[in-house]
Amino acid sequence: MLEILILLVAGLVGGALNSLAGGGSFIVFPALLFVGVPPVMANASNTFAALPGYASGAFGYWHAMAQHKHLLVLYGAIAAVFGYVGADLLLVVSDAMFALVVPWLMAFAVLLFAFGNQLNSLVAARSGGGRGMKLVGGGLLLAFLAIVCVYGGFFNAGLGILLLAFLATAGMRDIHAMNGLKLYISTIVALVAVGRFAFSGSIDWYHGSIALVGVVTGGYLAARNAHHIPTQWIRIAVIVYGLVMTGYFFWGAYV
Repeated sequence: MLEILILLVAGLVGGALNSLAGGGSFIVFPALLFVGVPPVMANASNTFAALPGYASGAFGYWHAMAQHKHLLVLYGAIAAVFGYVGADLLLVVSDAMFALVVPWLMAFAVLLFAFGNQLNSLVAARSGGGRGMKLVGGGLLLAFLAIVCVYGGFFNAGLGILLLAFLATAGMRDIHAMNGLKLYISTIVALVAVGRFAFSGSIDWYHGSIALVGVVTGGYLAARNAHHIPTQWIRIAVIVYGLVMTGYFFWGAYV
């Protein structure tokens, strides 16, 4: 009963954070570890829990993406192929090895979350509208997306920030279209990753489903009440919590 309560609350908070400021994986992934799910399986189950939120968000932004519909097939294909590669890479890593990698991934994701706005502004400033492809080169730009999708298939936290950086590099400026494409790509990465994890038996369906119910419910409630909640304070709280959890993972892995 305690496990159910922990995961349900973690899912509610994580789903709310995803709707308001991002960073829900910082809550759900550690909660899955806390109730005894092995590290690799906890990571796979966290991706499973996050998938409905990505899909519903992409659907909500569908009209905003209309101007970029010519990119959906290309970006979707890259997301599917390299998201699968990232998921497959996770499955060849043992729990012991992944436990050593988790603190570094968490630290990277927390830094992305903390400085993501500055990163995206810097990238946008250096890639003028419509000139991104020419500035960076089409091949390099798509390679950037491929690397981001491998990361997303391997470890979900921080994927959205990296995708926004990619889209800014591609010369996009409309934040609504960027958020829609971010969620569209995230949905495909998560979908193929969950498929790969499910095929290998790497998802804890019981614990993951409890977290998923919480994530969906928390995301919906937060979206309905977003205008009442100061997102800046939420971001600060997520960063502090993320740093604490990163320190905890470093302590457990290396001390």
